[in-house]
Amino acid sequence: MMRAVKSGPIFSRRVKILLALFVFSLPLVNPWVRGDGVGYYAFGRSILIGGNLDFTRDWLAANTSFRMGRVNSDGNISQNQFTVTGHLDNHFTIGPAILWSPFLLMAHLAVKASHIFGSRVSADGFSSPYRIAMALGTAFYGFLGIWFSFLLAKKYCGEKWAFLAALGIWFASSLPVYMYFNPSWAHAHSAFVVSLFLWYWDRTRAARSWAQWLILGIIAGLMMDVYYVNAVLLIVPLMESLAEFWDRLKAGEIERTKQLFICNVLFVITILVAFAPTLITKKIIYGSYFNLGYTERWFWKSPALLKVCFSAEHGLFSWTPILILAVAGLVLLQTYDRELSLFLTGVFLLYLYTIGCYQNWDGISSFGNRFFISLTPLFVLGLASFFDWLASKCRERDSMAFAWSVTALFVLWNMGLIFQWGTHLIPARGPILWRDAAYNQVAVVPAQAVRTLKAYLTGRGRLMGHIEQQDLQQLKEQNREP
Repeated sequence: MMRAVKSGPIFSRRVKILLALFVFSLPLVNPWVRGDGVGYYAFGRSILIGGNLDFTRDWLAANTSFRMGRVNSDGNISQNQFTVTGHLDNHFTIGPAILWSPFLLMAHLAVKASHIFGSRVSADGFSSPYRIAMALGTAFYGFLGIWFSFLLAKKYCGEKWAFLAALGIWFASSLPVYMYFNPSWAHAHSAFVVSLFLWYWDRTRAARSWAQWLILGIIAGLMMDVYYVNAVLLIVPLMESLAEFWDRLKAGEIERTKQLFICNVLFVITILVAFAPTLITKKIIYGSYFNLGYTERWFWKSPALLKVCFSAEHGLFSWTPILILAVAGLVLLQTYDRELSLFLTGVFLLYLYTIGCYQNWDGISSFGNRFFISLTPLFVLGLASFFDWLASKCRERDSMAFAWSVTALFVLWNMGLIFQWGTHLIPARGPILWRDAAYNQVAVVPAQAVRTLKAYLTGRGRLMGHIEQQDLQQLKEQNREP
C-alpha cells in the first residue's frame, strides 16, 4: 500500500541547497569534445552549421585517440569509415544533439551577432561558444535528472531522505564524470530523459488520460533517441497495462478495457513518431531504417552478470559501492508500494541482464559502469528508500547520523577515484588494481588534488592536453600487449 508523504513547500531549504550546489558546480563544466562525444556532437554541429549529416570536419578535428583507426597518417579519412550511402559511419545517437539544439542555436546566433561588432570567433560549431553551450546544456540536463529523481523519491520517502539520496547519487556515482568532465557523451542526457519518463509515468499513474499517454510516448521516444538500451524502461508501462487489463477483465469492464487498449496503441504510435529522428538519420547514413550501425556481438545465453557488478574492470558495485544500498532500497520499497518496487526492481534486473550480454559490457573507456547512469532515478529512489527503512528500525538521530556519514564517505571515495581516473593514476581502460587505488586515495590524492583542481580551473586547456597525451600513451601500451 502506498504511503502518502506531505509534499511541503516547492522551494524549501533543501531544494534551495540543491539549486545552489548546481550553480556553484558550474565552474567544473569542461567544454571538451572527445571520444564517443565526437560522434554525438557531430550530429548537432553538422545539422546546425551545414544542414546535413557530413561529419568529415568532425572526424578530422577529433582528439587523437578517436582518429586512430579512422584517419590515415596522410590526414585523410580511411575508406572503411564510409557506409554504402557515402556517409561516415556514425553509429552514435542523435538524441543528445536534439537536447543540445536550443543551447547550440543560441550560441550560433550570438557568434553571428558578434561578427557585426568585428568579432572573429568562428561560426563553425567548433569554437569556444559552441563547446561551452554544449557543456552547460549537459550540466543542465544532468541536474534536471537529479531534480526529477528527487521529486520522485520525495513522494514516497519524504524530502529529507530524497535530498540526501539525491546528493549521494549526484556525487558518489558515475554521473559527475559525464555531467561535468566528459559532457559531450550521452549519459547525463540519458539520466535526464529516464528521470522525466519515470516521474511523469508515476505522476499520471492513478488515472492517465489519452493525452497523457501521448505525452508519455513522446518522452519514451526521446528516451530511446538518446540511448537505445533505455527501451528497457518500457517494461514499466507494459507491466502496468498488463496488470490493469487483468483487473478490468476480471471485473467484466469490457468498455474500459477497450479504452486502455486504444491508449496503449496511441502510446506505441507516439513512441515511433518521437523515435523518427533516429530512424531517419540511420536511413540516410546506412541506407536502412533499422541499421543502427553497431557491429558488436551480444551473448544472450551467457551474460557476464558478476563481472558487470563486481569486476575491477568498471564493475557497477565495486566502483560505485553506494549503489549497493540503492538497489537494496528498491526491494525495500515494497513496504510502501509493492507494485512500484516490483516494476523498478524488474527494470534494474532486465537492464543488468542486457548490459551483461553486451560484448563491451565494461564500457571500454569508462568511469565505473557508465551504462547504468541511465538508471539514476531508480538509484535515487532506492537510496532514499533504504535510508527511510533504516530510520524505521532505529532512532531518528542515529539513522540520520549513519546516513549522512555513509553518504559522505562514499562521496569522498568517489571524488578521489574520479581524480585518479581523470589523471590516469588508474587506467581508464581495463581492470585496475584495488591495492594501488586504495594507496593512492590516502597517499597521493590529498597531496595532488588541490594543485590539479587549480590547474583545472585556471589552465584547463593545458591540463586537458596533458591528460589526452597520457590517455593516448596508455592506449598504445595496451594495444602492444599480447
